[in-house]
Amino acid sequence: MMNIKQIIPIILVMAAAILPVAAQTIERNQAVSISVQGVPDADRSTINSTYPVSQNGTINMPYIGEVRAAGLLPERLAANLQERYREAQIYTNPTFQVIATSSDDIVQQVVTVGGYVGRPGPVPYRNGLTLWQAIQAAGGENAFGSIRRVRLFRGEESREYDLRNDEAKRIPLRPNDTIEVPQKNIWGQ
Repeated sequence: MMNIKQIIPIILVMAAAILPVAAQTIERNQAVSISVQGVPDADRSTINSTYPVSQNGTINMPYIGEVRAAGLLPERLAANLQERYREAQIYTNPTFQVIATSSDDIVQQVVTVGGYVGRPGPVPYRNGLTLWQAIQAAGGENAFGSIRRVRLFRGEESREYDLRNDEAKRIPLRPNDTIEVPQKNIWGQ
């Protein structure tokens, strides 16, 4: 027969195994690593990145703008992202994964360049960065990309630019802007 001193360690081990692990909520000024499945490859490379959580508790996502992140569990943020992209009718069946990281993982501010460019993904932001410079830093438009209908997403707004125009090339960017270089149409434009 076991005595109480033998039973207590067994009970503690069993309790630790069945108690849920305390999940960490996302906090302001930290970062979240976000990846997505179930979307086109060009969009996946646009979205898959590490996003800083701003002082007001939001992250700035491509195509949909600011999304509240602070105070949420990573799984809840992933579910919110899936819902927002579906509601906006951008994707029909996205699956997001969110991992909260430390603020040490935020190396620098970025703009994201996606679509038909040589190297889609984040481009380091610096003061004075222009729309043209960001596209060139992402390898420029590829053989299928068109610079005639480049879309700039900033928050919940978007505008289209024809980068054959020198004035459009000089559009200044802000951290967390998203740029989409579309596919050429049937006329090669």
